[in-house]
Amino acid sequence: VAKLCVCDLLVAQCDVNCCCDPDCNAADFSLFTTCSVPIVTGDSHLCSQKAAIYSLDVEANPPERIFKLIDQVNPSLFCIHATNYEQALSFRSPEMPTSENFDQLLKRFSSAAFSAEPDSWNRNTDAQNPPDANETYRYEYGVPIQTVDAFLRLPSPVVSSWCSDANPAGFLVNQATKCTRSVNVEKCGDVQAVSMLFYINSSILAKWHEFVFQVNITVQSITFQSLNGTQTLLNGSDVLRLPVILDELCVNVVFGVSYHVTYTGAGEIIEAAASFVLGAINKEAFSIQQSFQISFTQVNTKPVPLSGNPGYVVGLPVRAGFRPQGYPFPGEILFAALNSNKYSQLTILQSASNQDCLAAQGARAPILFGYNMMSGCKLRITAATKCQPLTQTLLDLLKGQSFPEYVASFGNSQAQDVLDWVPITHLHTSEQRISNAFQSSCQIPVSLEIEVKWTKYGSLVNPQARIVNVTASITTTPLKQLPPGRERIIPVTSSVVFTDISSPAEPGYKAWPTINVKLPFDFFFPFV
Repeated sequence: VAKLCVCDLLVAQCDVNCCCDPDCNAADFSLFTTCSVPIVTGDSHLCSQKAAIYSLDVEANPPERIFKLIDQVNPSLFCIHATNYEQALSFRSPEMPTSENFDQLLKRFSSAAFSAEPDSWNRNTDAQNPPDANETYRYEYGVPIQTVDAFLRLPSPVVSSWCSDANPAGFLVNQATKCTRSVNVEKCGDVQAVSMLFYINSSILAKWHEFVFQVNITVQSITFQSLNGTQTLLNGSDVLRLPVILDELCVNVVFGVSYHVTYTGAGEIIEAAASFVLGAINKEAFSIQQSFQISFTQVNTKPVPLSGNPGYVVGLPVRAGFRPQGYPFPGEILFAALNSNKYSQLTILQSASNQDCLAAQGARAPILFGYNMMSGCKLRITAATKCQPLTQTLLDLLKGQSFPEYVASFGNSQAQDVLDWVPITHLHTSEQRISNAFQSSCQIPVSLEIEVKWTKYGSLVNPQARIVNVTASITTTPLKQLPPGRERIIPVTSSVVFTDISSPAEPGYKAWPTINVKLPFDFFFPFV
């Protein structure tokens, strides 16, 4: 346990307030305010085990770290005396269903009761089946992306704003960082972190811990940034541009790198590309600010910004779409992005400073989940106003050029998942009752009210926001003919209201009885 450290996150660098970090020295400990992990133990099921105790002596000058190794006794009646079953100390990769072994797996696991340990497992399993015989390793969420020499670097600030190259890029973790890099024009060629080669010279391993094949990082685009900040896209992205000194300037210095990784559903990386922003610095510059970004796209899918994973996140746009023509023919995707909205968002009228409805056409604002919104404008009616053209103009103003038909129930709903999309219900109401004398008068829309009903879905510990119903209500009012020389001002409004319809727990509800015990870590093995 003296070598275990759960708060040691940075590679070859001291973590703040991590008293068990082997990379920290006495000078680092003197700056700590507390020990984030005061005690480190092994398996809590053991009857007796060693425990590492960490604390700070704040009265010392400078403060010092105190380390103790003690014997800890488990007071539980059920504890493990000795771990002598070697196969229980690690997980074996479960057998993946294929066309060859499907019938065999179905026969073994389809009954009401089955053994989690196949008969073929014995103490000589390792000798019969080497670890690399049929095991397939894949990337999982958050796992550092491995390269031939180490891992894919995504520099980021740690304690101060200075760049640290020890931050690995995690699989499927979209990141964007900015940090400061120290440079010197006379020695800019000696600083590896300002060269393109530093970010593409190492190939990515397509599968984690399995050296099947390597994926080279290709250069997708190069943008050059001048001293005044103007950016120009360069031709010939296949040319490696290294930092060089030219007329007291250091050109081709890396100001930004954007990685884009393409992966398969099996967790295998098949393509990696990098876009660079290069620039020039003069001799007065002692440091530059670099920006880094990484994004992921699954193969054969279009990258669509998500608004949560899986539930909606407050403040992110509500995703929407419509049913394209030709559905439901085979191969058609049910929901597609709107032509006038490349990110497929639900939008409302955006208020303008002059409050003129006819001048506000085309300006839309995205509806953000959880934010009640209201916007509007003023419509000037004269005797020359024609009702029918005005009706269509106001409808386009309130609903936009292409109002969506469906809304994504989750923030990460995919276009091909039909059941993850909620149809929008349209209602029509009149602002006032019309007498028989005005039954034939023209009606113009004056307001659009959108109500989004959502509920908390899933675990009570980590509930996810799910949209269950969306209603769009258009309110109209009769347009009466005005005499010549008269004007009338009509307010036109748009509003969005989010309503939480989650059912609270009923008082006196009888829940299933629970037992406050902790199961062994491999109780459900081989299932996750």
